Amino acid sequence: MASTAIVLTVPGPHGDREVRLSSPERVLWEEPGITKQELAEYLIEVAPAFLTANGDRPVSLQRFPGGVDGEWFFSKNPPKGAPAYVRAVDVVYPSGRQHPQLVLDEAAAVVWAAQMNTVVFHPWPSRAADPDRPDELRIDLDPQPGTDFADAFRVAASLRELLTEVGLTGFVKTSGNRGVHVFAPIEPEHEFLDVRHAVIAAARELERRDPSRVTTSWWKEERGERIFVDYNQANRDRTMAGAYSPRALAAATVSCPVTWDELPEVDPGAFTVRTVPERLRSVGDPWAGMHDHPGRIDVLLQWWERDLEQGLGELPFPPDFPKMPGEPPRVQPSRAKLPEE
Repeated sequence: MASTAIVLTVPGPHGDREVRLSSPERVLWEEPGITKQELAEYLIEVAPAFLTANGDRPVSLQRFPGGVDGEWFFSKNPPKGAPAYVRAVDVVYPSGRQHPQLVLDEAAAVVWAAQMNTVVFHPWPSRAADPDRPDELRIDLDPQPGTDFADAFRVAASLRELLTEVGLTGFVKTSGNRGVHVFAPIEPEHEFLDVRHAVIAAARELERRDPSRVTTSWWKEERGERIFVDYNQANRDRTMAGAYSPRALAAATVSCPVTWDELPEVDPGAFTVRTVPERLRSVGDPWAGMHDHPGRIDVLLQWWERDLEQGLGELPFPPDFPKMPGEPPRVQPSRAKLPEE
């Protein structure tokens, strides 16, 4: 049986584009019955806010050829046959290898990504013109077993206060699952390692102020029932689901920006591919204007230096990274060899 296809008319800065969508009836999310066509139509509806948050950045596409319950893989490099309106920029990966990475600039490019079975969009925290210097400080608050979204938003509120102290403005969104993401616009003055150190400094200070709720422990066995501040998401080529990106979860939830005022009452499961367009129409985009007044990470870097002087050094990097200067052993504490007597 021949595969079906439709053509979607997608408005954009250069006029309408016609984007072919094959197998539009393919169900991507079984539980709500959301199809590939419905995903593409969602992306067209939210495109202005989606592109404000995620456009003009290197992006990794998380693709699910058989739906969200099936196998998936990441696409970073532009595939053969990509349309001319899908561009790429050379980026450097942690290994030192340099390669072109996709950049999405208009709605048609986002719909093309959906045609390629993309469900989750993972943008870099830096712009395509300067991919080595982030213009966003991003902090991922990850609830550990025994904690939940309510615990995460309480920590997020404390984090907001801390960021304000150091001259940064925090913007918040749901992760699309149980966590909370806090972003702060920054001047693109520092390389990834410096921004990572700024995030670690903020995380350590947050942990000092609320050790019963917050942990910076990389090893799960040491985290307890606390919110883990995942500082490793600040590394080069480490990304999280972008604002308004769907998630590959059963209910088709979306990583959705919210206001700080509404955060305590938020039900993250209420933000889905089917509900977020109406939310944008009715309340607008809480992240509009995020980058109008970027801050600086100078104070956080001073905190990092202070902690170094007090004996707090580098923290573990992800396992696929090369060994980094000053990094402690990547050995789970319970498996570390005890020193001989």
